[in-house]
Amino acid sequence: MTNPLYDGLFAPHAGHDTPFLILPDGAILTHSDFLGQAARLAHVLVKAGLKPGDRLAAQVHKSPQALALYAACVQSGVVFLPLNTAYTATEVTYFIEDSGARMVVCDGKSEAALAPLADRLGARLTVLNADGSGSLSDAASGESKQFETATRKGDDLAALLYTSGTTGRSKGAMLSQDNLLSNAKVLAEEWRFTAADTLLHALPIFHTHGLFVATNVSLIAGGAMIFLPKFDLDAVLTHLPRSTVMMGVPTFYTRLLDSPQFTHDSAAHMRLFVSGSAPLLAETHARFSEVTGHAILERYGMTETNMNTSNPYDGARRAGTVGFPLPGTELKITDPDTGETLPQGEVGQIEVRGANVFQGYWQMPEKTAEELRADGFFITGDLGLIDDQGYVQIVGRGKDLIISGGFNIYPKEIELVLDEQPGVLESAVIAVSHADFGEAPVGILVSAPGQAPDTDAIMEAVRKQLARFKHPARLIVVDELPRNTMGKVQKNVLRDQFADILTKK
Repeated sequence: MTNPLYDGLFAPHAGHDTPFLILPDGAILTHSDFLGQAARLAHVLVKAGLKPGDRLAAQVHKSPQALALYAACVQSGVVFLPLNTAYTATEVTYFIEDSGARMVVCDGKSEAALAPLADRLGARLTVLNADGSGSLSDAASGESKQFETATRKGDDLAALLYTSGTTGRSKGAMLSQDNLLSNAKVLAEEWRFTAADTLLHALPIFHTHGLFVATNVSLIAGGAMIFLPKFDLDAVLTHLPRSTVMMGVPTFYTRLLDSPQFTHDSAAHMRLFVSGSAPLLAETHARFSEVTGHAILERYGMTETNMNTSNPYDGARRAGTVGFPLPGTELKITDPDTGETLPQGEVGQIEVRGANVFQGYWQMPEKTAEELRADGFFITGDLGLIDDQGYVQIVGRGKDLIISGGFNIYPKEIELVLDEQPGVLESAVIAVSHADFGEAPVGILVSAPGQAPDTDAIMEAVRKQLARFKHPARLIVVDELPRNTMGKVQKNVLRDQFADILTKK
């Protein structure tokens, strides 16, 4: 019997007392201990009536037991559906109903709110708290540390991850065993992971980045993870000396740079810093290199595909780019209207094909057909180009494209200019309705600490660097940009907030 994902990630560590999870208090959970936890949980799932292919929805805080639940699902053939801990009961209702989850695992604080929903849908509700306690752990405590792994095929579903749904109903991306395993193998090789590595893990595990990139790569390489419940600056600085690799979102790195304790010496022993889930500012890239001597490795991925591209481990890691397509992944830039491949250097929609690309959207065949071509290429919805050195640059999301007076405007081009201006920490450019041009760009600026951007001077700089049709109709200074849990700027929130800014009198 085979189960490709379990056989590739977990089974090789059976009986090994090598460190796997290093907890904040210094306690160590070995690979063998972790697999024992997973097996006990797998027994609970089977005894609850779950069969291979059934879905389990988990809205739980990050903990070793929560990670073991993922492993238990893989071993028992259950499809794992992790949910953002920030979702309300109303939001969770949609995911549970849409997925048809047979079991819901939640924090004890959410049990009362979710119990009527689970009862109505006939789903088993059980509790797993952040400290590892709860009815799920109680049920697992008496089970065997051995479990007969369920037989699965490479194209069987392993996980169901819902997209953010900023432009409509959230879509459940169906990820197969091969999708996850193939990406872990490629990343471990490209980023030179070995059993000697210790990854500083401060990411959430309800998202691709923390679960399928950080965790799966560490597992396939046989390394250890310092498993922090969240990003806490003091905790990260404390544990950094025991690490060799760190994965994070741009916010992690800006916070480190703001700390006087983060120095060249504190990072001298590190092998690699990886950034993703949101664009890394060129300024952050440069400052990090100046302070530490390390060039952050930026990569590009998404829920439906895991990782698609990466800056090179050996070679120039260029700020403002996401590197080259990963081995086994094809990437092309196409015309959004015709689907024809565009010449190198031209901006178009990014399409990718490879073993990492998902199986389609759960119970949405029409949406799947719209975005996943018959030849296997996935239309990502991102706009980008391939530069003269072969590096991929992300210009923005297709929905962020601004069409003003018939001209296409890519927000990133304006943002790069705004970000360079004195007093500006970062910026976001959005489309706002305009009486004459249909829509026009508006720049949202965040002040650098202790500084006040001179908007008149900034507009003068913009006029010198960009064509007139790209000039922001207005510059607005705010305290901060709205972001989701992975650090991505929520431009839809900004568009709603400033929708009538150009029509107000």
